[in-house]
Amino acid sequence: MKMIPVTVSSIALDANTKSPVVVLSPEGQDKVLPIWIGHSEAWVIAMELSKLNASRPMTHDLLKTALETLETVVTRVDITDLRDQTFYATLTLSHDSNYFQIDARPSDSIAMALKFKAPIYVAEELFHLAEGELRSQAEKMNLTNDPESLAERLKKINPEDFGKYTL
Repeated sequence: MKMIPVTVSSIALDANTKSPVVVLSPEGQDKVLPIWIGHSEAWVIAMELSKLNASRPMTHDLLKTALETLETVVTRVDITDLRDQTFYATLTLSHDSNYFQIDARPSDSIAMALKFKAPIYVAEELFHLAEGELRSQAEKMNLTNDPESLAERLKKINPEDFGKYTL
């Protein structure tokens, strides 16, 4: 399976469902992969993209600290499959030159990749699926790959849109 490196190109709210969407795209390519995620994971990803810190450790911060305490790092994230409208991902961890793969939700995996500055990869075939139904949904939401558009959308995000969380 060919894996393509991607970046988080945007986070938005689906106007119809009010669900957060993280959009991944390969650099230099006009492809997008929207993944509908939970509110708390969207909040963590948005905070990482905005380089903001919570006043107290959130769950992903706690996990990062625990892994680092055990001298373990996230080395990469792979988003590998879409089955029954559910995306699947794998976190690759490294400890003492040993590598371990752990099944994880893409939203948590993306959050951890951002926290560890680890690369994110997507199976090429998922972009082919995205060219149909997922792409049309992303286009309806006006999601683009340019960083200025992402920065503007992040500035306009109302924290209440992600649920009632405090920093």
